[in-house]
Amino acid sequence: MTHLTDKQYFIAEQTTNMNEYLTFWLGTEYYGIDILTVQEIRTYGYVTTIPNLPQHIKGVMNLRGLIIPIIDMRLKFGMTNITYNDMTVVIIIKVYDKTIGIVVDAVEDVVHLQPAQIQPPPSLHAVLNIEYIEGLVSLDKLMLVILNITQLIANEEIKALEPVVNDGDTIKPEV
Repeated sequence: MTHLTDKQYFIAEQTTNMNEYLTFWLGTEYYGIDILTVQEIRTYGYVTTIPNLPQHIKGVMNLRGLIIPIIDMRLKFGMTNITYNDMTVVIIIKVYDKTIGIVVDAVEDVVHLQPAQIQPPPSLHAVLNIEYIEGLVSLDKLMLVILNITQLIANEEIKALEPVVNDGDTIKPEV
């Protein structure tokens, strides 16, 4: 039986208490989401628009036969001057047991953070809704905004898309 020294135990304990976040850019702002919600990252490709959807929902995309809604995070946050380039990606996430794509300007990295590194957001509830901000982390000269993607992508928003696309719908090949 192997026994850990105090130092080895401390290092092992530190590692298990760390959370991983996928970081990405929206304009000049730096964001992160829990890596456990991420299924994959894809280049931004063809999105089929659906009439009468909110502006931030770009439409739907075929992901290996699965039809998924695509939400542009810049539009969701009210940012302007949206341009798509070769760095623009779609992060495929799972929320409320639904597969969704979120469009971001660029993916940066995966960061490992201890809960103590994440500071609560300032109290701005009277001015704006920040329930979806899990916390803030100062990394070098950057401020990383940790998003609670489940809070940000409202369950009502997902339910509104159900007539358009249901998770598990597949495109059937024409015979």
